[in-house]
Amino acid sequence: MSEEPDDLLRAVEATLFAAEEPMSVEALSTHLGGADVRAALRELTSHYEGRGVQLVERGRRWYFQTAPDLAHLLRREREQVRRLSRAATEVLAIVAYHEPVSRAEIESIRGVQTAKGTLDVLLEAGWVRVAGRREVPGRPVIYATTQEFLAHFGLASRRDLPGIDELRAAGLLDPVEEALEGLLGADSGDEETDEGQQAENSSDEAA
Repeated sequence: MSEEPDDLLRAVEATLFAAEEPMSVEALSTHLGGADVRAALRELTSHYEGRGVQLVERGRRWYFQTAPDLAHLLRREREQVRRLSRAATEVLAIVAYHEPVSRAEIESIRGVQTAKGTLDVLLEAGWVRVAGRREVPGRPVIYATTQEFLAHFGLASRRDLPGIDELRAAGLLDPVEEALEGLLGADSGDEETDEGQQAENSSDEAA
């Protein structure tokens, strides 16, 4: 940032600091009288890089956040980590990689019924939302991920979701049934299978 930042740069910075919710480029521009704020956002992102607070974009919305390595300094009490159940982890992954998706489609992919409580947990966490209804007979509810999901996992958009190899290298597949590994690897030609996947394959062959 220059030694004497221009008025637009200062206005963008002040607006984002005061905003109660993350703001899109369009919302910022409208708030500031139609000004083109993209260059200011780039300059502010560079200016705050490596500092105690950072300007980040998540899900096409901009906001300031504490630098991840300093977050522990601002917590008076450590929150107890609540791990998702295996079923909830699978459902969240299916929604993230296949959205928008109905409950029946989730069950078809998993090969087992999905308890209503599993989706309720993800809805209450703010990571999954109701995205409307599928225009087919019965008009089933369809689900998609949220801005909170992107922010929690540090994703600018769903395009940043990790591939199967990245998930395996990070050890994030360990708590999830191996069937999920086969699911996420399907598009990339991954040939890993589990008992559920083998059963599905056997059923396909029999058909």
